[in-house]
Amino acid sequence: MVASISSESGQPEAGGSRRWPRYLELHERGELRARASSALEDLADCHVCPRDCGVDRTADEVGVCRIGCAARVSSAFAHLGEDDCLRGWKGSGTIFFTGCNLRCVFCQNYDISQTPGGKELGAERIADLALALQRTGCHNINFVTPEHVVPQVIETIAVAAERGLCIPIVYNTSAYDSLESLRVLDGIVDIYMPDFKVWESGTAKRVLLAPDYPEVARRAIREMFRQVGDLVLDEKGLAQQGVLLRHLVLPNHLEESAKIFAWLASDVSLDTFVNIMDQYRPAWRVVERPDKYDEIGRSLRASELEMAVEAARRTGLHRFDHRSQL
Repeated sequence: MVASISSESGQPEAGGSRRWPRYLELHERGELRARASSALEDLADCHVCPRDCGVDRTADEVGVCRIGCAARVSSAFAHLGEDDCLRGWKGSGTIFFTGCNLRCVFCQNYDISQTPGGKELGAERIADLALALQRTGCHNINFVTPEHVVPQVIETIAVAAERGLCIPIVYNTSAYDSLESLRVLDGIVDIYMPDFKVWESGTAKRVLLAPDYPEVARRAIREMFRQVGDLVLDEKGLAQQGVLLRHLVLPNHLEESAKIFAWLASDVSLDTFVNIMDQYRPAWRVVERPDKYDEIGRSLRASELEMAVEAARRTGLHRFDHRSQL
């Protein structure tokens, strides 16, 4: 059953005046297709993400992300390893895109993020995947690494909504998003799931190859909160709407974790739902060049995760998911 949203609070609730999931209202007004068409036109001079490559992706020119006009999908499945509030008991319907606008030297998915692999699919085919996941009982559609394919994502949702999609949309991102793309997504995305990786520009330059990442991420996360607010769960504990923020704790960088938590508490919301993740393992360039990346050349220690969680608590943050796998 499709719920509704209170016009005053923006929260899902019975008897509210706005449709939920959020994109259904745009679809019913005929605005979703128009927004998709406008976004796709912008690919001719691409500024979809903060890289501002300016290439003509409609002609299959590629920039940093290495993806042309059509999105590429590496996999689509009911993910039972996501956060409890997303996976529920039947899984989060994840659709993984290939390509990426970052160059994280520790990327564990470098085989799909750094090469244009996967299958090149149009909106109809990606909508097929989303609808199939909905039919299996998935609680949401979870677009993973969508920062560089926002127009294609919007077109997919428009097509899928016409064909009966009616579960929430999760935007699963590194937070290296342009404000322009996020504003086009306003009213479409129900749950934003950004991963705020590092605080310092020098660290971002060194390990993400994007010195502007911290500033971009702060702007992007503020915009996400403006659109959907704090995370709202239903009576069964499933995410309905809001921001679920992830932070991957890096070894020897606990001071940056503490600064991220302090910023969330003071400048965003004390009710921010934060997943403090301990899954860091050396991968890709870190393994290839251990001499160059020695400070992150090992897995995270249990004591470091505990220190990160305690740093978050000291700021007043109180909504956590930090089950240790160490």
